[in-house]
Amino acid sequence: MDAELRGWTDQPGLRLDTSDLTVAQTADAVSAQLGSALLPAPARAAAAEPQRTDPPLHGSEFDTLLGFLNFHRDTLRWKVSGLTTEHLATPHPPSDLTLAGMLGHLTYVENYWTQEVLDGQGQAEPWASVDWSVDADWDWHSAIGSGGAELLDAFGAQNTDTDSRLRAAWQAGGGDALSAKADRSGEHFSVRWIMVHLVEEYARDNGHADLIRESIDGLTGE
Repeated sequence: MDAELRGWTDQPGLRLDTSDLTVAQTADAVSAQLGSALLPAPARAAAAEPQRTDPPLHGSEFDTLLGFLNFHRDTLRWKVSGLTTEHLATPHPPSDLTLAGMLGHLTYVENYWTQEVLDGQGQAEPWASVDWSVDADWDWHSAIGSGGAELLDAFGAQNTDTDSRLRAAWQAGGGDALSAKADRSGEHFSVRWIMVHLVEEYARDNGHADLIRESIDGLTGE
């Protein structure tokens, strides 16, 4: 630029004197300063392109539901990829939700609906030993501080167990097969209902994950 940039001081609220600059020069000056050390951009963590398979367009009912469930699982994997433990524990105020907590929560949700409700086998560890009256959101809070590899390993193992239980129930009685455990009114859940509910749970939480990830390093994408 031909014009000199003037008017910077060491006081708070630094300003740029653009009185002698053209509109184009002003734009260049502001752009240069936004990219300078004075206003550093947040460090970006590398995130690979999403590795997702679209649900089948003409699949069976079970394969379609499982396809949507897997699509949302992979979306969450993408949203947490390339992040440090600190990033995963970072909320997006005023909410206290974190990506680490989301992984812990959805791992628990899958186990609850398939092992406890569908198959009636009770809660697995570590959830069976939790005093939920002390912390009703333990599944969210306990994951904070854990690294991505640890959380994703537990998440993946639960995905595999979930799929096995859903498939076995469907093969035994189709989508109308009923859960071993009933709700408070005494009614049982169909395996179809459980699968739709899991898709709904992921869809809602992935909406939060979009906003949290963008607030951390600017990554966007559906």
